[in-house]
Amino acid sequence: MSAARFFLFDLDNTLYPRNCGLFDHIDSLINRYLLEKIGIPAAEVDLKRRLYMKAHGTTLNGLIAHHNVDPDDYLEFVHNVPLQDYLKPDIGLKTMLAELPGKKYIFSNASNEHCLKVLDCLGLEENFSAIYDINSFDYRPKPDIAIYRELLDDIEAQAGDGVMIDDMAVNLLPAAALGMATILFTPAISNRVSSDNRQLTSLLDLPQILEEISGGRPD
Repeated sequence: MSAARFFLFDLDNTLYPRNCGLFDHIDSLINRYLLEKIGIPAAEVDLKRRLYMKAHGTTLNGLIAHHNVDPDDYLEFVHNVPLQDYLKPDIGLKTMLAELPGKKYIFSNASNEHCLKVLDCLGLEENFSAIYDINSFDYRPKPDIAIYRELLDDIEAQAGDGVMIDDMAVNLLPAAALGMATILFTPAISNRVSSDNRQLTSLLDLPQILEEISGGRPD
């Protein structure tokens, strides 16, 4: 591909490292929601979450389907986290993103409010043209390929002109099927190319990976 014209970035565990502990806190709140709000016994919470994720893409969508939960109540509960305890401005990431060609978008299964707060804590709010969150698609989550198409229509872009970065390989499959270049953010391994995605251990190495994707061709 030539120089990318747009980028889709996941938020949680992508724009900040998993080992900072933020998503572990969110994960514990999801468990609490099932236990305290829905009344699922503690011993069954993990199994229910796995079943809902497999059948519906997210715990939230499983709760909507089986327990008729208010999605906004759920999202407010699980994102009620003191972000400042886990995140701080990332000047290096801000600089790298500012130097990337093309527009940058957040594409997340979290809520818009959570995305905005995380970007504010990281000092990255000015780097992104728009946020496409779980609210943007009537609570339909990645990896539903229909929402990828809707996003592309909304930004008036062709899939082949874009790059998607996510820490979950399953979320990259629809992007690749539509023609986007895909990069799996996997800090636990070294940068390499797999059969499905290029794999990135540090977002600061993204420009180098993009050069490899483009074959080193100029813009």
